Amino acid sequence: MDNLVIPNHIGIIMDGNGRWAKERGMARTYGHKCAVSTLKDLCIYMADVGVKYCSLYAFSTENFKRDLSEVNYLMDLFMKVFHKEFDFLMEKDVKVLFSGRREPLPEKVLKSMDELVKKTRDNNKLVLNICLNYGFQSEIVDTTKKICKMYKDGNISLEDIDEKFIEKNLYQSLPPLDFVIRTSGELRLSNFMLYQASYAEFYFPKVYFPDFNRNEFDKAIIEYNKRDRRFGGIK
Repeated sequence: MDNLVIPNHIGIIMDGNGRWAKERGMARTYGHKCAVSTLKDLCIYMADVGVKYCSLYAFSTENFKRDLSEVNYLMDLFMKVFHKEFDFLMEKDVKVLFSGRREPLPEKVLKSMDELVKKTRDNNKLVLNICLNYGFQSEIVDTTKKICKMYKDGNISLEDIDEKFIEKNLYQSLPPLDFVIRTSGELRLSNFMLYQASYAEFYFPKVYFPDFNRNEFDKAIIEYNKRDRRFGGIK
């Protein structure tokens, strides 16, 4: 990774777990389980190479429409992972945040989320923003309601509302996304951080997320370094 520019904020849409498992004759849930190991190693690697912010699309608001047994499995998996699988966060100085609606997440998941945020709040090498029960359309609705209440209470004026103000009042106040990776080859964002990704570069590898290892990540960074980011300007 020497002499390569590392994106400050990377977004990862972790797609293809179920298809990865089905192609191996296994249940979709097996793919989600294997994806945890990939995610852990990837987070460690990102911290080591200098990524400062990473937003992970773990579960969308629309994912609640999936088969109930799969949803319940994922809720249990989230709880177990947050409790037992993320010990590396302290060693690697990783701070965890969550973006998304708390309703209707189970209380056991919310508790494990809150404990992880509290445990890692003083870490500062890599900020890991986990988008759980997240959808950008919901984020815009919730942000609009938040700003309307601030205006109604007399805490802000209309002149206070600009792009930066909106940015600060989203679920999390984070730098804009520089690079968005969606595994599995699907060519869409699926309601993921559209405001934050306004000038991001996009990368759609055909590999499913359980196989998105360090070598695949390196390929992504090499591709990012080939891009000419102009932000609307002319060079």
